[in-house]
Amino acid sequence: MTVSAERVRTQIDGLATAGLDWPTFGAAAIETLRTALPFSAACLATVDPATELVTATVKWGDVDDDHDLEWAYYEYEVDDVYDFRRVCRKPGGVAALGAETQGDPARSRRWAEMFRPIWDYSDELRAGLSADGATWGGIALFHQGGRTFTLAEQEFVSSVAAGFARGLRAGLVAGAVGLTDVGDDAPAVLVMGADDEVVQANPGAEARIADLGGGPLGDARLPQVVCALIGAARRRASDPTAAVPRARLRSRSGRWVVAHASPLVGRGDRRSDVVVTLEDARPPEVIPLVVASYGLTDREREVVGLVLAGVDTADVARRLHLSAYTVQDHLKKIFNKVGVRSRRELIARVYSDHYAPRLVEGGALAPSGWFAGCATRT
Repeated sequence: MTVSAERVRTQIDGLATAGLDWPTFGAAAIETLRTALPFSAACLATVDPATELVTATVKWGDVDDDHDLEWAYYEYEVDDVYDFRRVCRKPGGVAALGAETQGDPARSRRWAEMFRPIWDYSDELRAGLSADGATWGGIALFHQGGRTFTLAEQEFVSSVAAGFARGLRAGLVAGAVGLTDVGDDAPAVLVMGADDEVVQANPGAEARIADLGGGPLGDARLPQVVCALIGAARRRASDPTAAVPRARLRSRSGRWVVAHASPLVGRGDRRSDVVVTLEDARPPEVIPLVVASYGLTDREREVVGLVLAGVDTADVARRLHLSAYTVQDHLKKIFNKVGVRSRRELIARVYSDHYAPRLVEGGALAPSGWFAGCATRT
């Protein structure tokens, strides 16, 4: 390692508190990690903490976006040596392919059918990125040229995982104001065929796909979250314990989106078609994630929930069996973490991610729970 592990941990922790959006944080953190641990390529992914489904990625090196559907197939549909969900539950939340296969990576279909023939990777190291009991992402590092990841390198990546998680978590709520319009507020619906081609789509689908980083519908490049949903839906059809095909994420325009999928009934052993739906998230779906992104304790989240419901300090104390002084102490800590000075600012900060600006502009609620017919900010 060319730079001390402690120095890199300190730098990543500093980036995590710098107020960066998550892609900017991710790119900087990967570069920082590489100063202590050289690798050939890397992929940093965000996940929805509720389902641990991958929602978006930042990539470094020759790993590219052109094979996301293949990656989702091996991650969600194939029963391989490990996947990200299993890694997150391992001691230390880390695994290396060479070590997991006792030096025989060919035991992994992902390696034999994708990593080796496409990129000639010789080893993969994965780590789950968790903080305060929730998983916010995962990272995969790759070696080429026959190199493998040592136990010391695995332990080092495990030691910086919490800093990565805090940076991804904070990055979800960075840059909350400044929304742009993406057209129709109606849900987008796509039907993906057994060959992973778009069979049908409604009129608003292309704009939604573009806002999530995908290409035109005739293009094979779908957003990462759609690829993951397709694989997760097919796996869930045969394995009820598999990842739930549902995720919340921020789009490029700043909107919160709920994405979910379900398989259609297929014939025999034929891979099923999958219906994917992308729609604006309603406040009850988003607010818990926004609140969690500020790194509040369980008790602080309880206090915030009551404050958002309009409960005064005395009633908060009574409901939580606390003294008014203790509630005020919790509020001070909450204000400091969120970066506000009062209850009013706290409520505005949580809602302003989407809802307050449009409410101020007088938008009426559409049937979807989103604001209809109001101007957006640029």
